[in-house]
Amino acid sequence: MKGQAELLWNARKNGTVVDASAIPEPANNEEAYAIQRKIAELSGYPIVGFKVGSTSEEAQRILGTSEPGSGPVLEPFYFTSPATVPVVAEQMPAVEGEFGFRMGKDLPAQSEPYDIEDVAAAIDAVAGSVEVVGTRLAGGLAGKGRFLVTADGGANIALVTGAWSTAVSPFDLKDHPVSVTINGQKKGSGVGSLALGDPLNVLVWLANQQSKLGRGLKAGDIISTGTCTGLDGVKSGDHMVADYGSLGTVDITFS
Repeated sequence: MKGQAELLWNARKNGTVVDASAIPEPANNEEAYAIQRKIAELSGYPIVGFKVGSTSEEAQRILGTSEPGSGPVLEPFYFTSPATVPVVAEQMPAVEGEFGFRMGKDLPAQSEPYDIEDVAAAIDAVAGSVEVVGTRLAGGLAGKGRFLVTADGGANIALVTGAWSTAVSPFDLKDHPVSVTINGQKKGSGVGSLALGDPLNVLVWLANQQSKLGRGLKAGDIISTGTCTGLDGVKSGDHMVADYGSLGTVDITFS
């Protein structure tokens, strides 16, 4: 496990990719998440929150899975809009328009599952968020499977959030629109319900997943809840804007 984690962390740190054949596929979710935790430990960086992926039917189809997956967001890879984010072409970077939650209260590990009311009461604010995704596995995500992608931090390159709002209710994101433009050209668009029917459903899933893993969620954690716009590829020099209407915009220049 340590060797797998070292290969993936070094690729992330150095902006490179590794051949998937050099990393034995984890046998199950438990092993994949153990590799994630080892990468975070090797990095020495704090975890500021989590990204959740595979929350749409299309994303699950690509990864050959029927459930979401999560990955930690490490401090150097979290940005606030407007942001300049470095990308590496070999990692096949792409952007996803998502919704973000900032936790105001702890949801500690417990034996009973959290319900939507528990989770909503712990939210401090909501924001538009853009996940920059990509893989340290050569050749892209297709065909790699959920376990390898999970081990690779859920394919997270960076997370960028817009202005935090307490005026928009967490219960009102299901029909909330988001649209992406890259270099002035219209790209993906959608609404919150494309993420497991409601971004709040994603947060409930994550709260219970992290509870089972023994960590729970903590006040101050920033959570991004999966794509509502699909995947749009980007490269160095591109400029993208995700428009969230009353939640404002997320503005990123890629370097």
